Amino acid sequence: MRSGNPALRESTFLDLGSGAVVSRDAGAMSLNGTVNKTGILLLLAVLTGAFSWSQVEITPYGISGMGYVWGGMIAGLVLALVTIFKKEWSPVTAPMYALAEGLFLGAISSVFEARFPGIVMQAVMLTFGTLFALLFAYRSGLIRATENFKLGVVAATGGIALVYLASIVMGFFGVQIPFIHESGIIGIGFSLFVVVIAALNLVLDFDFIETGVEQGAPKFMEWYAAFGLMVTLVWLYLEILRLLSKLQSRD
Repeated sequence: MRSGNPALRESTFLDLGSGAVVSRDAGAMSLNGTVNKTGILLLLAVLTGAFSWSQVEITPYGISGMGYVWGGMIAGLVLALVTIFKKEWSPVTAPMYALAEGLFLGAISSVFEARFPGIVMQAVMLTFGTLFALLFAYRSGLIRATENFKLGVVAATGGIALVYLASIVMGFFGVQIPFIHESGIIGIGFSLFVVVIAALNLVLDFDFIETGVEQGAPKFMEWYAAFGLMVTLVWLYLEILRLLSKLQSRD
């Protein structure tokens, strides 16, 4: 999701989605605007998440409400792809993505909570604790988004994506990649590694936002930047949830 944000000259900006020139009168991306948009997306996700949470019920005959998991996940994936390729649509697609992800997260969280009481609150606190800790580290200069840092995080993220893709494809044939999905030492180590990489992606998001603000990106990029941060937070939350579930399975 990281792309160039070049300023054409002092009075104009390059529309990152279409390449069109945007007047300064149209407004430019700001830090406060991005923070506000991120808050809106989180609120929308919480609202739909609370609804889908209440719709999930675990009975001796199975789990009801799983349609929210699959529906939210598929809709979220489609909307994420649309947003990535049509950044100028993000003022509409980003809130829709947040609503869809809320349905997915609320339902899947309810399932985890039923099996491991208290796990969801732990995962939420760790997710936002990680967010604020890395934000502090980034703003204080303890972590810098150098080119080598970006390359390493992107490469590791791509490797994780390939492993997950291979796991999904192999799952269709009844085969699983050994150890990484289990609660053994290797499985926990893999989940911990993924959590670290997901967390470091937050630094890339912070750098993306800072660069966009400095270069005067178009106003709609506030929504796109908030969307990118939301994607990372969703991934981080899910990975922390998986890690905690593996740890509690060993008790």
